[in-house]
Amino acid sequence: MTVSMRVMSAGDGYKYLLRTVAAGDGDRSLSTSLTRYYSAKGTPPGRWMGSGVPSLGIGRIVNGSEVTETQLQLLIGMGRDPVNGAPLGRAYPVYRSSVDSDELSAGSDRAARRRRAVAGYDFTFSIPKSASILWGIADATTQAKIVDAHHAAVAEVVAYMEREVAATRTGVAVRDSAVAQVDVSGLIATAFDHFDSRAGDPHLHTHVVISNKVQAALDGRWRSLDGRPMHAAVVSLSELHETLFADALTRSIGVRWETRDRGRDRHPAWAISSVPEVLVSEFSARSRHIDAETDRLIEAYVGSHGHRPNPVTITRLRAQATLSTRPAKTVRRIPPTCRNPVQGAIRLVSYPAHENAVRVSTRRLGACGGVIGWAGER
Repeated sequence: MTVSMRVMSAGDGYKYLLRTVAAGDGDRSLSTSLTRYYSAKGTPPGRWMGSGVPSLGIGRIVNGSEVTETQLQLLIGMGRDPVNGAPLGRAYPVYRSSVDSDELSAGSDRAARRRRAVAGYDFTFSIPKSASILWGIADATTQAKIVDAHHAAVAEVVAYMEREVAATRTGVAVRDSAVAQVDVSGLIATAFDHFDSRAGDPHLHTHVVISNKVQAALDGRWRSLDGRPMHAAVVSLSELHETLFADALTRSIGVRWETRDRGRDRHPAWAISSVPEVLVSEFSARSRHIDAETDRLIEAYVGSHGHRPNPVTITRLRAQATLSTRPAKTVRRIPPTCRNPVQGAIRLVSYPAHENAVRVSTRRLGACGGVIGWAGER
């Protein structure tokens, strides 16, 4: 899957947003200015997107404009207009047990997970690993084309969500009263581009943080998103994003795609045919850690139940492995991919002339043996 989603709670969820998503997947102090953080670490600032953006601040925010920390605090942290601070409908309810989903321990009461105000949804859009590797080693012109294809795919998926997924509810669900699901006038979102994985491997992805505050198309009143279709649509949104990106990149630089098997417990994945699997594996340290832990959890399951888990359970075990093997976040201007095998593996990338793909420039290999440039040279 190229799209994942996590629910962001008000309060602590906003703090998580500032520490990680808005700060380039890095773990910064909350006392650090977000603007200063961007310039110091080389992470591009977030940008506004969604057809609901013009409704904010009497049109004083436009799509593509830079997101500020104060705006994030007002919108995600408080549910208010990011320009003038006016309340967008009802205030977030406050629950004593409200905690961020990533900070809940395995033994936490399930009620705590339910009793929290939802501030938004963090959708992470990732391009296939082979495309991230191509982006990392390509020249600046090709890097820009890959990023453009990714951004175009993300924008189309967000537009699709506005048309087909996003909805709010009206009415009161008590006694004989009915709740109606109605369309919204648009989504309010902020997008943050990141360039590497937690393991320091090339991993071009974008966090699209969608505010829970929406206007009902029926009467223009501010309400909350209906979370059920947001959860249900993740798989279809992932398929859509991957297809749109692959199509855009093929039209842009002429790459070809193929499916590759990833073992009995994972679905086949699409990959750029000219990027060999050995190179994909070399730059997939994070996946290797998750695979090893998933295998261990499956073995433990078999030992306890006497049979292999079904596909749904394996997916849950993999999600558990993803969290349990998650390393501490670090921030880098240029990901230090300085491993000796890279020098040999990099030569394995082939670009047949008929594919009209850009050739790898050996000048992009640094003295440490890693790939230099990344986003800093775009």
